[in-house]
Amino acid sequence: MLLHKNLITLSIFAVIAPAVFADEDAKTQQLATLKLQAHPLVQSAADFAVADQVIDHKKLAEGGTSIGDALAGELGVSSNQYGSGSSRPVIRGQDGARVKILQHASETADVSTLSPDHAVTVDPILAKQVEIIRGPSTLLYSAGKVGGLVNVTDNKIPAQMPEKGYEGQLGLRYNTGSDEKLASAGATVALADQVALRVEGSKRDANNYIAPGYFHDHDGELEKERRVGNTFAEGETVNVGLSWIHDRGFSGISYSNRQDQYGLPGHSHEYEDCHPHDNELFCGDHSGHALDHDEHDHDEEHGHAAGPWVDLKTERYDFRTELNDPFAGFQKLRAHASYTDYKHDEIEENAVQTSFKSKGYDARLELVHNPIANWEGMIGAQYNQQKLDITGAEALLDPNKTQKWSLFALEHKQFDDVHVELGARLDQQKIDIDSNKKDFDDYGFSYSGALNWEFAPSYKLSLVGSHQERLPLAQELYANGKHFATNTYERGNENLAAEKSNNLELGLHYENGPLDYHVHVYHNWFDNYIYAATTDKFENFRLVDYTQDKAKFYGAEAAASYALSDTYKVGVFGDYVRGKIESENAPRVPAGRLGTKVDASFDDHWSGLAEYYHVFKQDKTASYEQETNGYNMLNVGLSYAGQLKDRNDYRVYFKANNLLDDQVYSHASFLSNIPQVGRNFTVGLEVGF
Repeated sequence: MLLHKNLITLSIFAVIAPAVFADEDAKTQQLATLKLQAHPLVQSAADFAVADQVIDHKKLAEGGTSIGDALAGELGVSSNQYGSGSSRPVIRGQDGARVKILQHASETADVSTLSPDHAVTVDPILAKQVEIIRGPSTLLYSAGKVGGLVNVTDNKIPAQMPEKGYEGQLGLRYNTGSDEKLASAGATVALADQVALRVEGSKRDANNYIAPGYFHDHDGELEKERRVGNTFAEGETVNVGLSWIHDRGFSGISYSNRQDQYGLPGHSHEYEDCHPHDNELFCGDHSGHALDHDEHDHDEEHGHAAGPWVDLKTERYDFRTELNDPFAGFQKLRAHASYTDYKHDEIEENAVQTSFKSKGYDARLELVHNPIANWEGMIGAQYNQQKLDITGAEALLDPNKTQKWSLFALEHKQFDDVHVELGARLDQQKIDIDSNKKDFDDYGFSYSGALNWEFAPSYKLSLVGSHQERLPLAQELYANGKHFATNTYERGNENLAAEKSNNLELGLHYENGPLDYHVHVYHNWFDNYIYAATTDKFENFRLVDYTQDKAKFYGAEAAASYALSDTYKVGVFGDYVRGKIESENAPRVPAGRLGTKVDASFDDHWSGLAEYYHVFKQDKTASYEQETNGYNMLNVGLSYAGQLKDRNDYRVYFKANNLLDDQVYSHASFLSNIPQVGRNFTVGLEVGF
């Protein structure tokens, strides 16, 4: 711990020192145009027939600290928040294994897909930008992600030399909803003509958050609480990277250390004596009545130690290289390798109840070829491996090792007014399980095509189609145990086959002068959708078996904006998704959303925004779910950007969130009965140099 604190201290000094000795004559640096980093070809978003979304660092700096919360306001995206410490994005009704989250185009190698209370080990606050990728490009990185995938790009391995010999940024933020204090810093320094060092870090400390009208059960009686117990979150991250940068590219390495401690709200041992007999669930005395578990009724006070919590630590090593004109026939070579050592303990009453350990390896190679008959594209290969070991009370899975080998390709070409994009991916997956169950060994082949037709000036019509095959996870094959985060007893199915889907998306785009809009409709058909089907239920505890059935998801997204003047721009937006499994409603599908927003740029310094949207009631529920009420959300913001005397840029911002102090319940979360944060205010400062 002492070493880690020293690393934090060194990172802060590394950031501050260049600013102190900054050259007052240095010229202001212009921000680079946002580019889609996950796509290997140099193209604009307009060239592709999908609604790719790019969230820049400015917006991330003001948003959530977990990746689900950071993206929850984007079109078609919700969050399955589990307190303040953990959340994953839910995209077009898909979550878990069907939403891949990449760390600069590589695997995170954490255990976030196993359970909603497991954090995703990417840091949006330190990210350069976050991309939501759809269409054929997704097959470069994964298959079966019909809603899309998320790529969090970072700066920890420098790809170019800083123009002034140094560059960096410092951020400070405070939020009233949870008394959150957040600091982040990063600097890139030229150590020599072709060598650059990057040091960055972040530190966060948040209390239990405040929610309106929240009542908690204390010994059978409902008592009003100001704060939602056990929603605290603390964490710190340090990244150090070193690069050799030359005329034809770069090669670099980095080390990352992340530590988190966060509470698990709603975590209960009320049903710890429940267990299955065949397809029936027996609890307590086997008479169908649970035993009294008063000894596990933990007081959820405001202190951080009230109730179960997670102690997480992960260390990661990365190597990246990029080479222009590597050999005849190819324009660019990219290679990336990483090793991740991950562990988290779930602690209760000062004792470790369950430990999760993961060791992950990931390596990929990409080659961008010269045009062939005007077709531009790339080919590549990838290998990743994850060893998983769970011990303790919730060891629902025996030790296992998953290995996956992949080949992929992406090609595109312009035919007059039509842009064509094609993608394909072949995966071979093997899972070795340390038990008497049979190992898994199978392959999946996925392919996708997209057309983007400019049928009239300013108009584009897009069509995306794909066939995707997702290979099952070890959890879906071999789980056998209690899972208190979801109040279930899970049983895997070693006979699961690849999940196959056929998918269509149609889009209309218009952009001309002050007006622009886009509309997308989509439909996903699954032949053998893998899900946890409820076999039996006792009160709020369920016996679930992983199985396969037909399923379908369909929905729409739309957004339009109009520039009233050089100062004001108004817009409307909305999204809706519907999911069914064998004619029954799919679980945890987000409700529809409809809203409006105003962006204002008053002058070169002042800017503001106002946003209002309504989330509708979700009454299309699965058999064991409850309806979730709708709510109204009103957010406003104001910021001022300027320069210090030494010409360093700075920005001060203020945000008011949930101004109506409405009760917010997320149907996409396993904790849909626990309210989200109420009215809260954020104030922050960013300094760039």
